[in-house]
Amino acid sequence: QVQLVESGGGSVEAGGYLRLSCVVSSRTYSANCMAWFRQAPGKERESVAAIYAGGGRTYYGESVKDRFSISRDNAKNTVYLAMNSLRPEDTAMYYCAADPFACRALNYSDFRSFAFWGQGTQVTVTS
Repeated sequence: QVQLVESGGGSVEAGGYLRLSCVVSSRTYSANCMAWFRQAPGKERESVAAIYAGGGRTYYGESVKDRFSISRDNAKNTVYLAMNSLRPEDTAMYYCAADPFACRALNYSDFRSFAFWGQGTQVTVTS
C-alpha cells in the first residue's frame, strides 16, 4: 500500500512563496513518477508539475512554468513543490500523486494515469 501525505499549504499574499512537501510511504518510492495536481472549486483537476523517478526530468504546466519548481529527495521519500510569485489564480487544493508508469508512458499530465494520491493541502493566495 502506498500512502502519500502532503503538507506546507496555507494562506499567502500575492507575490509570496510556499513550499509543499509530500512524504511517500512506499519501499518502491524511488521508482515512482511523482506529480502535483491542483483543483479549484468548480474546476477540473489541473496538472502542475511532474518529476521522473530518477529526478532528471521534470514537466510543468504552462500556467506555473518559470514560477514553480518540483524536486525530490529519494533518501527521504519526499517530493517538493516550491512555488514562487504566487497569484490569486493559484488558489486551489494541491494534491500529490504517484505512479510507477505515468512518466514512462508520457502521461504525467493526465491525473487518470496516477494510481496513488494524497489527501491534499490547501493553498490560498490573497490579492
